[in-house]
Amino acid sequence: MKNKKTIIALRMVAILFAIHCSLFTAFAQEEEAKAPIRFGWLSYETALTSMPQYAVIQKQMADLRAQYQAETKRVEEEFNRKYEEFLEGQREFPKTILQKRQTELQELMEKNIAFKEESRQQLAKAEAEAMAPLKVRLSEAIAKIAAERGLALVVNTDSNACPFINPEMGEDINELVIAALAK
Repeated sequence: MKNKKTIIALRMVAILFAIHCSLFTAFAQEEEAKAPIRFGWLSYETALTSMPQYAVIQKQMADLRAQYQAETKRVEEEFNRKYEEFLEGQREFPKTILQKRQTELQELMEKNIAFKEESRQQLAKAEAEAMAPLKVRLSEAIAKIAAERGLALVVNTDSNACPFINPEMGEDINELVIAALAK
């Protein structure tokens, strides 16, 4: 009988403890819901361009663009030279040579167009690959600062995506991020 009373008493204590925990959790959630959500904002582009490595990558990309442009100019000059030769001699060429030269010019023009498109794609790929580590580092810096400041989210203000931000509900983290990236 004494064991039954002890078991009943323990069950009652467990039930009261469960009720107490439920009430405490509900109270904590209610208090949390009342707390305003804080957010931060920054210009992603400004932060990205402030990184020292950004200038290095832009220089490398300019050099690569110049190489592709020089090659494009060379093949265009080659095409123009061959086209002028074709125009000068077209009246004197037999029909088969004329057709052969026309075919050569057509193929050369198609290769030049393909090269320009391939160049554009290769430049875009090279820039994306070069910028990837910077973007990862920037994202990590933003996440760290947001966590330290207790921010629920960070808004990118580039492209006028956010025409109004109430500064009482959030904070500008531009300078914090730029300082963190300078380290």
